Amino acid sequence: MLQTQIFKANDIRGIVAGEDPEWDLDGARRLGAAFVQLLDLQGGEFVVGRDMRRLGAELSAAFIDGARRSGAHAVEVGLTSTDQLWFASGWLRLPGVQFTASHNPASYNGIKFCLADARPVPAGFTDELRRVAEDVTVGEEVRGSVRHVDTLEAYADRLTELVPAGAGPDLTVVVDAGNGMAGHTCVPVLAGRGLDVVGLYLDLDGTFPNHPANPLEPENLEDARQAVRAHGADLGLVFDGDADRCFIIDERGDVVDPSVITAMIALAELEKEPGGTIVVNTITSWAVAEAVEGKGELVVSPVGHTYVKALMAEHDAIFGGEHSAHYYFRDFWSADTGMLAALHVIELLRRSGRRLSELAAAFDGYHRSGELNSTVEDADEAMAVVAHAFDGRGEVARGDGLMITNRDQGWWLNLRPSNTEPLLRLNVEARDPERMAMLRDEVLALVRT
Repeated sequence: MLQTQIFKANDIRGIVAGEDPEWDLDGARRLGAAFVQLLDLQGGEFVVGRDMRRLGAELSAAFIDGARRSGAHAVEVGLTSTDQLWFASGWLRLPGVQFTASHNPASYNGIKFCLADARPVPAGFTDELRRVAEDVTVGEEVRGSVRHVDTLEAYADRLTELVPAGAGPDLTVVVDAGNGMAGHTCVPVLAGRGLDVVGLYLDLDGTFPNHPANPLEPENLEDARQAVRAHGADLGLVFDGDADRCFIIDERGDVVDPSVITAMIALAELEKEPGGTIVVNTITSWAVAEAVEGKGELVVSPVGHTYVKALMAEHDAIFGGEHSAHYYFRDFWSADTGMLAALHVIELLRRSGRRLSELAAAFDGYHRSGELNSTVEDADEAMAVVAHAFDGRGEVARGDGLMITNRDQGWWLNLRPSNTEPLLRLNVEARDPERMAMLRDEVLALVRT
């Protein structure tokens, strides 16, 4: 079974548990065969990993079986974070398949894909995969082999090589893995850095018994915020389920906006390579552009890791960041890794001798709504209503949802459908908090009526 709605713009995500599953083991087996046919992998290898979600082992095994019956050879790396899978793809120079549904609810599972060297799959890949899977023939004979490789130590060594532990004071760090894959990777990665680690929910559990592993929702950051205050920690790290994203909390227990983290890391990377290119998405704060101005080039991408990765490669960009706390590094095959971003912040903080709130304040002169989700019956109609209401009040663009910008008044808003969920997402930014709140409330009133 492979219901059409599981095929998203950049990956596959669908319900696998409960009374009405959207895909199953037979569907995973068909996807494995289709993947081999689509990439012409007969006789070749690919690397496959999985996170801790329900049916992850069974679904990945079925996918591998379908691929082997089509003549491909699998390199199985077992339990792995998504950025660890990107590492494996780059390290082994093989196409990659990661079984994960990222931050989706516990009833979901899914698949992310990449080409060799962690390169993004082309636009339309998931649609083509769906088409091929509809008619693919799964062979009766298993023709391909499978071998097992442990990549955790090599992954940790690579991150340490890119951001070595520096001299300076020991730091107390809260790590909230949300029972996701950061509980698997944080111990070897953070070892040897002079850190006192306060771990929250490091045990792998795909039912997410403590809180959903979705740091975009403010309530899922509360445990880490409280722990930072209670332990007098220097910072907190909150990861999503597959640990490719990391939200940062300062010593006061306040969340540091991902755009501010993008600006901080961008300048650190530009110190190493002046004039380099930085990639951001359409709803990254203007604070990043202002920080980079005169020091490097800025390229703006549509929202989504496939688009950002493609522009990273096209422009040989040294770093990229998204509002959703995805951070991309050229030295990590231009792939996204929350753990490497966390190491950058730790070492920037250690070298500065200042508090994280002080470091962040130097990069931020804006007020943001954060990403606000609304469930609507017709996203296009809702965006049209907002566009009509704002006619003549700003410059309108529709390349990535609805973008309305007024630079003279110092604000912008973006309304776009989610790539992965049936939601309409709103982001608003303005120089003064009153204008931001007014714009936010006006748009939400229009969308939610």
